[in-house]
Amino acid sequence: MTLPLHLAQPSPSPSSSTTAGDLAAGLPAADDVVAHTLLNCLLREVSGPEHQTAVADGHLLLRLPRAGALLRVALRRTSLIGAHRFSGPVAERHADTWKELDWYRLAEHVHDELSLRTGVRNDEFLDQIVSSHRGVTAALSLPRELPGDHTGSPGTGDLDYLESEQSLLFGHRFHPTPKARTGDPASWAAYAPEAGATFPLRHFAVREHLIAEERSEPGAADPLDRLRPVPAGYRLLPAHPWQYGLLHEHPALRAALACGDILDLGTGDVPATPTASVRTLYDGETFLKFSLNIRITNCLRKNAAYELSGAVALTRLLQPVFADLAERFPAVAMLREPAYRSLALPGPDGRPDLGLLEGFGVIVRDGLDAHLRPGVTPLLAAAVADEYPTGAAHISRLLAGTGPQAALDWWTAYLRLLLPPVLAAYFDHGVVLEPHLQNVLIGVDGEGFPVQVLLRDLEGTKLIPEHHTATLAALPADVAAPMTYDAERGWDRVIYCLLVNHVSELLAALADLHPQTETVLWARVRTVLREYADGHGCPPRLSALLAGVPLPAKANLLTRWERKADREAGYVRLPSPLAEDVLDDADDADDSDRTEPWSAR
Repeated sequence: MTLPLHLAQPSPSPSSSTTAGDLAAGLPAADDVVAHTLLNCLLREVSGPEHQTAVADGHLLLRLPRAGALLRVALRRTSLIGAHRFSGPVAERHADTWKELDWYRLAEHVHDELSLRTGVRNDEFLDQIVSSHRGVTAALSLPRELPGDHTGSPGTGDLDYLESEQSLLFGHRFHPTPKARTGDPASWAAYAPEAGATFPLRHFAVREHLIAEERSEPGAADPLDRLRPVPAGYRLLPAHPWQYGLLHEHPALRAALACGDILDLGTGDVPATPTASVRTLYDGETFLKFSLNIRITNCLRKNAAYELSGAVALTRLLQPVFADLAERFPAVAMLREPAYRSLALPGPDGRPDLGLLEGFGVIVRDGLDAHLRPGVTPLLAAAVADEYPTGAAHISRLLAGTGPQAALDWWTAYLRLLLPPVLAAYFDHGVVLEPHLQNVLIGVDGEGFPVQVLLRDLEGTKLIPEHHTATLAALPADVAAPMTYDAERGWDRVIYCLLVNHVSELLAALADLHPQTETVLWARVRTVLREYADGHGCPPRLSALLAGVPLPAKANLLTRWERKADREAGYVRLPSPLAEDVLDDADDADDSDRTEPWSAR
């Protein structure tokens, strides 16, 4: 059987293992990072589905037929799911020669191809790619100590949770503008996680009748009140200093400050640290998710009014679900969001000014201490799975000095922690969790071995309506509607986040260390899925997954081009590496001298 490109087995490597020092020897330049990310998107969403890609002589060939461009890039390693590793610059075919193509010219080709493909233009697209390039360049320019060549015993050593949150220099590999952002560059240097930022919050005392607040239980807002004492009749409202700088000239806010309805207490004493999301800060006890009127990748990062209420409503409504999952899967926990607080200053119509209500809204999220077991270090999954070891939490550090069997043992343990509770939430409770790489913390023991998983961010958690009819009917329509997915779309979201965004990327990082094990790693994914299916009646959607139905991958490039909200994002279908016969064929394949045909991936 001749394998299509998406199932092309990696060429045998001269060495079966790669050390952390090998990977950290040098990071790619911003030009290559941006170019490779664009190629990832094209391969997955445009040229791949149109059968305009091939692998030949150690290179990926990718055609943009409408723009009239044939591109080539060297391959470090091919991937069973089509998430290949590239090396060096992109080249374009001119007559009988290949000429190096700079990242901006590649972006123009993408712009031209999508304009012709869709019949519409997106005049902000190139500017956003420029912004993302600027963000990657800035991140690379910051002083940063990369993990060295740890060839001794694996372990946590100098691992630090917040360092893992702040180590993502390049962002999402399958998003065309992962580091695009608005806002003043000086503010980014002061508040960005990749800059290692830490800063105090701005504190305000607000008269009680001007506070908007919801709590899922008594005491849920205590983390806000304990930040600082305020005069009688007032409540403490913390603000992200960047957001306050963006909103401080609002007339209603200025008037409230002038008349004493709001007291500016200055900055607090406890430093807060931005996590990977930029706007969620951690003070060592509690996570606070602030609004930021800053556009990052696609979206303005503010807490919409329905999201403020929705977080608290989901925390309250899903308490029995979380309790059931915690009992059945005690090594997994969900960080709840039991309260929010904001300003309710009246606008001209007498109702709370929406811009201020959303702009100053802060969601309280559980801290780590209530969930972590003794001796466990939490690490951001995205940092563990990054393509390059830009932080000490990278999988190459956790497995330093070990061989393929240790990697497989680590992988098996992690899959058995992660997969079952996410599947149980969907099948048993009609709850769509969103376990993508930035929503999961991996808890490791003193040897760097996975022993816990923490899930976070209720914004992406959704309900399947037929499981929660009465619950949804009891909520305001503007709160209930955004927290639902139908069963099919919910399943797509679960499988995309769980298998395509998360599992396949962490698997890729392991395969980079031991290239000859990729098929075995995918086979272990299948084994753990089969274990769950055998114990839970193998529902039809899971049976189809094991049979190898195509996997849904979020179409980030096309969503960005069409300027759609994330909720409206479409999916492309990736041929699955999970079917047993596909894995058997891939394991037997040797593509060291194969030239692949133009293929779907």
